[in-house]
Amino acid sequence: MNAREGGAAAVEPEWASWPDEKLLDLRFCDLQVSIGESALQTRVDQLYRELKQIGLRFKPFFWLSTEWFTPDGVPGCAAPFYLVHPRLAELEQAQVGEVEGGTADWCMRILRHETGHAIDNAYQLRRRRRRQELFGPSKTPYPEFYEPRPYSRSFVTHLEPSYAQSHPDEDFAETFAVWMTPHSTWQERYAKWPVLKKLEYMDKVMAEIRGRPPLNRSRRKVEPLGALDKTLREHYRERRESLGPAAHDTYDRDLKRLFPNRVENPTGPGSADRFIAKVAAEALAKTTRWTGEYKYMVKQVIEEVRQRCRTLRLGVDADASDTRENFLLFLTAQTMKYVLQGRHRQWL
Repeated sequence: MNAREGGAAAVEPEWASWPDEKLLDLRFCDLQVSIGESALQTRVDQLYRELKQIGLRFKPFFWLSTEWFTPDGVPGCAAPFYLVHPRLAELEQAQVGEVEGGTADWCMRILRHETGHAIDNAYQLRRRRRRQELFGPSKTPYPEFYEPRPYSRSFVTHLEPSYAQSHPDEDFAETFAVWMTPHSTWQERYAKWPVLKKLEYMDKVMAEIRGRPPLNRSRRKVEPLGALDKTLREHYRERRESLGPAAHDTYDRDLKRLFPNRVENPTGPGSADRFIAKVAAEALAKTTRWTGEYKYMVKQVIEEVRQRCRTLRLGVDADASDTRENFLLFLTAQTMKYVLQGRHRQWL
């Protein structure tokens, strides 16, 4: 990937060719990267075009930090550093197991969501009585855990199932994202659902502020990359600790015992990922029955396991006859850990 899609290649930073171990000891402030001329800038430009097409004068501003977030009271959003260079995305994949926002569609979904937070701040919409009645007060503390109701029709689904249920502000941002998505068919998709009244309210409010300048023009940046002297190694150590047992050494050790071979193609023939895909339907049905948990939760655990297997490039021992049975036992144990430690209810 060039520094920016369709543009000239930029001069590669020295660290782009470093091995992981050396790159991990670099401080964030020494990365010397920016959004401009990156693929992320292309996504932001697309977002601005979408906002213009629906008549909104507002444009959130963006800066780089360690992750996606929109600070309270700021009409702008932080975006993760790893989206501005493929070497950083590669490191993120190796360290965490995924690159949040790493594809064009995924990135646009997140940008629309974060814009929902930013426009809420820009026009001080959370102060409105009807907004509070429909979504709840923003002053509600963010929960350490929340209990999702996957079949509720009082919330939209955008980034992931049940995410809108975690907090009133997330509900607002998810609803805005669904409303603003180009070619959205929210009127038909959510017809006769209780959540339709939230979308209709969003449509009414956006029509009201269309063409108006923001009330809040703050350019305050929280934890900008250039001000962080933490190393990438320290950052990822903290990330692994926050992600729970799936990122711990014991988890990897069990996976390596279950899938002892190493493959060049992590999704090809003989890979653990390919094996899990073949037994996923059976594993989902049996683990759901054995644990008594929701299918959507077991699916999360299965996908988490697959991602980690891809990252570790694990392969199946062709001579092992008990791999399928052992995988079902492993999946059942991990699902119960997932439940007991509250990871199915975490808001991260």
